[in-house]
Amino acid sequence: MTDLNPHHKQMADESMVRTLDAQARAIWPQEVELVRRYGLSGEIRILDAGCGTGEGASRFAELFPKAHVLGVDILDHHLAMARERYARLAPRLTFEHQSIYELAAPSGSFDLTVCRHVLHSIPRADRVIGELARVTRPGGRVHVIPEDYGMLHFQSGAYDPRAFWYEAPARFGEETDTDLFVGRNTYSILVGLGLEDITVDYVIVDTLRVPRETFAAILEAWRDGYVESIGEMTRFSRAEATAIFDQMIADIRDPRRYAVWMVPVVGARVPGAG
Repeated sequence: MTDLNPHHKQMADESMVRTLDAQARAIWPQEVELVRRYGLSGEIRILDAGCGTGEGASRFAELFPKAHVLGVDILDHHLAMARERYARLAPRLTFEHQSIYELAAPSGSFDLTVCRHVLHSIPRADRVIGELARVTRPGGRVHVIPEDYGMLHFQSGAYDPRAFWYEAPARFGEETDTDLFVGRNTYSILVGLGLEDITVDYVIVDTLRVPRETFAAILEAWRDGYVESIGEMTRFSRAEATAIFDQMIADIRDPRRYAVWMVPVVGARVPGAG
């Protein structure tokens, strides 16, 4: 049977808490304008599937002050952290242990279903997106951030990051049965599922739009959580992977250098009446 959480080691590492925090701070200021385009308001129901420590779910609860938001995840220590951090938003914001492959909600339960920074880390993203669509009401919206590690661009130095981002995610994905380039493939999945009004936009996390220290914090957390496994699964040794990450982090902090991560934000409408 396929391991449905092959990145469990990285997901459970303390570095993931830092990753989720830094990514939310970098991405949400641009993402929120894309969410507003859906035109939702009032006492809507929102699901955050794979909510982690609640960084995203809490922001949706704050954006929609009358909404009821449910965050689900399979890591209990992340859920406990989310409940403690965002207790002020209860009972409108709640968290439950659920698999995103088998959501407990009946079909058509939510006005907006969200899945951010998860699809690259699991097998069969199409199955998960299908489950997200199932629990979304006809006319409701699905909103996903499907990461794509071919959309990171750094200047060359002692190391050429182009080779790293071309080879390492592909090999890592092969070893874990995951698609680390799912960002470019999500549109086709949504079309295949029959969803409508599909939009593909990009949050630009770069050294002009995002504070350099916030951007650097993302790469530092990735380095701390992934270099050991990269050393085991790819041709890059742990020492080489660490050195490449260190170079990229230094570039981000260097006001003379430029770096960018293009983050796909994909939305779609479930067919049927509103």
